[in-house]
Amino acid sequence: MNRILIRGLLSAVAILSLSGYLTAQPYYVSVTGSDSNSGTITSPFLTIAKAVSLVQSGQTIYVRGGTYNLTTTISISKSGTENARISLVAYTGERPVLDFSAQTLSGGNRGVVLSGSYWTIRGLDITGAGDNGMIISGGNNNIIELCNFYRNRDSGLQIDNGSSGNTIRNCDSYFNADPPDYGDADGFAPKLTVGTGNSFYGCRAWRNCDDGWDGYLRGADNMTTTLENCWSFENGYFEDGQDAGELANGNGFKMGGSDDKNLMHNFILKNCLAFGNKAKGFDQNNNKGSMTLYNCTGHDNDVDNYRINQVLAEGKVLMLKNCAEYGSKVSLGAFAVQEKNSWLSPFVVTADDFRSLEPAGATAARQADGRLPHIEYMHLASGSDLIDAGVNVGLVYAGSAPDLGCFETGLSSVDPGTEQDKKVVCYPNPVTSVGFMNFTAGKGGRCVIILYDITGRPVRTLADRNVDSGENSVTFDLSDAPKGLYIYRIILNGNPLFVGRLIKSGLPD
Repeated sequence: MNRILIRGLLSAVAILSLSGYLTAQPYYVSVTGSDSNSGTITSPFLTIAKAVSLVQSGQTIYVRGGTYNLTTTISISKSGTENARISLVAYTGERPVLDFSAQTLSGGNRGVVLSGSYWTIRGLDITGAGDNGMIISGGNNNIIELCNFYRNRDSGLQIDNGSSGNTIRNCDSYFNADPPDYGDADGFAPKLTVGTGNSFYGCRAWRNCDDGWDGYLRGADNMTTTLENCWSFENGYFEDGQDAGELANGNGFKMGGSDDKNLMHNFILKNCLAFGNKAKGFDQNNNKGSMTLYNCTGHDNDVDNYRINQVLAEGKVLMLKNCAEYGSKVSLGAFAVQEKNSWLSPFVVTADDFRSLEPAGATAARQADGRLPHIEYMHLASGSDLIDAGVNVGLVYAGSAPDLGCFETGLSSVDPGTEQDKKVVCYPNPVTSVGFMNFTAGKGGRCVIILYDITGRPVRTLADRNVDSGENSVTFDLSDAPKGLYIYRIILNGNPLFVGRLIKSGLPD
C-alpha cells in the first residue's frame, strides 16, 4: 500500500472520529441565546424546543439559569436508548424556571409533554401551565429528578397514556390548582390510562387543591405504582391555606379508584408520611387492587389517617406492617393483613412517643444532595416503645428490629457517602431492587462500575460499557443481592473516577 493511500485512509478515519466527537457534544440553552446560534456554551440557543429538535441519543441539553417566559408547550417525542439516554438538565449551579403563566387555561396547554423514552430531566422549575406542568404521555423509562412543579392549573406532574417504568425522584409539587372548580389538580397523578412500574422516591406534594398523589384509573387496570420515602401534606387547600372547596378531595395518598369502582391499582408505599390533609392520609377510595404499606406514618388528617375498608378484588391483598399514627383515626377492613402497627396491641400511642407534633421545616429547602430536609416532626422520641418494635419487611433498620413509622431512629434515609461520592447521584440508597447511578465524566471512554462487599471482595459488575463526556446514567438491579453495606467504584479508562457507599435492603438475606 503506497503512502498516499495510507495518508488518505488516516485522514478519512480522523474525519469520521471528529464527526462522531462533534455529534456527541452537548447543546446549551440560555435566556440570552438565539435559535439561530449554534447551540454551544458560547453561542447558546434560546429555546429548549430548538435543542430538542436536534439532540440525539446519548447527548445532553444544558439549560442555563433564569426565567424562560413561554406560551407554547414543549413537546418531546424522540427517544434515547437504555445505554444512551438523552438528558435535559439544569446547568451546574443554576436553576432554570420554565414559566408558562401566559398560557390560557386549557386542557391542551401543558408545560412539557414527554412522549419519548429514556430521557433524564433534572433541575427544572415548571410553573404556570394552562393545565399540567408536565405530563408523561406514552413515554417509558424516563427519569425526572430534582424538578419543582408549582402553580400549574392542573396536576403538577401526571403520568398517563400507558407510560411505564418511569422514575420520579426528589421532586416537589405544590400550589397546583385548577380554576374554576378546583377539583382536579393533584401534586403527582399516576392515573387514568397510566402504565405499570412507575416509581416515586423522596418526593413531596403539598397544598395542591385536590390530592397529593392520585391513582384514579379510567381505562387502565391492574397497574402497579411504588412510592418510597414520600411526604404528602395539607392537600385540599389553596396556597394561602384556605379550603379549596367541596370538589377538592384533599387526600394525601389516594391509591386508586375508578368510575365503575372495579379497577385495580396496586400501590406499594414504604416510609411514606401523610399529615394535615383535608380528608384522608392514606386513602383507598374504591380501589380494588392490592395495597402494601410498610413503615408509613399518618397524623392530623381531618377525616382519617388510614381509610382502607372496602373489599378487594379476588386474589388482591391489603397489607400494613410497622405503620404508625397519632390521633386514633384508622378505618381498616377485617380482611387487612396487619403486623406490628401502632394501633394494635400492646401499643398505646401518646404524644410522648414523638419528638415533635409540629411539622416545622416540612417545606424547607432540600439538602445539598437532593434529600428531603431533616425535620423533628413524627420522629420517635427516646424511650418510645415504638422503637425497635417492628418486624423485618426488607427495609434497612438501625436497631435490633425496625421502628414503627416512616422515620428509623439512628438511620439516615440515604447514606451520604464520601465527599467524592457527592459528585454521583445514586438513588435510591438504600436500594431494594432497581437503582440508578448518574455521574459526570470529564471525557468519554470505557466505564466499569464494580460493586465490592465490606471486605473489599468484588461481588459483581454493575456496568461495563462506553460512555460519553458529560452526564451519564446507569441502571442496575440488586434484587437478588444479599442485604448489607457495599462499596462501588466507577472506573473510567482504567482510572478510578468515583468511590461511594451503597446499602442494599430487602430480601434475600
